[in-house]
Amino acid sequence: MAKDMSPEQAREAFRGGLRVPTSGFSAGWTQANLISLPREHAYDFLLFAQRNPKSCPVLDVTEPGETSASIFRGDLRTDLPAYTVYRDGELVEERAEVVDLWRDDLVSFLVGCSFTFEAALLEADVPVRHIEAGSNVPMYRTARQCRPAGELSGPMVVSMRPVPAELVATAVRVTSRYPAVHGAPVHVGSPEALGITDLGQPDFGEAVEVRPGEVPVFWACGVTPQAAVMQSKPPFAIGHAPGHMAITDARDSDYQVP
Repeated sequence: MAKDMSPEQAREAFRGGLRVPTSGFSAGWTQANLISLPREHAYDFLLFAQRNPKSCPVLDVTEPGETSASIFRGDLRTDLPAYTVYRDGELVEERAEVVDLWRDDLVSFLVGCSFTFEAALLEADVPVRHIEAGSNVPMYRTARQCRPAGELSGPMVVSMRPVPAELVATAVRVTSRYPAVHGAPVHVGSPEALGITDLGQPDFGEAVEVRPGEVPVFWACGVTPQAAVMQSKPPFAIGHAPGHMAITDARDSDYQVP
């Protein structure tokens, strides 16, 4: 089963062509977002992340051109299930690997992902609808602008999970123990307060059912860097396809606080 795969087994499967969202994969192992930018834009992104830590909690940074990281002993060019390619801010391609596009000046950032705390939510009996449905998590651009840095600016992106009203406090408590992977929600309740007009039309991922008695709960999302790329239009960038994460060699417990 996907949840029982080691990081090495999962990366081997993705390298072999498995192309699926990674929520529920490799239980206990941390998942991360990927954004790779030319070195000349790397400082701006590092500053952007420092100024927006809720959305962009950086777990690791490579040297220019490196294809692995201290927490990811696979190949960043091949071992995620799907990648996005941006030119001048436009999404020009989604593909299974990026070997031929890799450049010696690319600096890669691994950014915390909320998939990391989903096992803890399930252990606390908080349902995770997209895992139940076997679908990708819904993600939305918000009306909240991140604090800009250099040439980078963009909106906060959030992921949404419907939570029974009586379990919202539990979901907040559980996820607040993982500040390095977005931590507690940024908003509970009305999506309109974030500028989201239709939960049935996510900007990334797939819509999920919000049932009677459930409340939409929103967490900051590591797709925010890609939204910044789309708004700021650097000449070139590579990211993960939303929901198709890097499965690292770090443990979820490494990022849990008491």
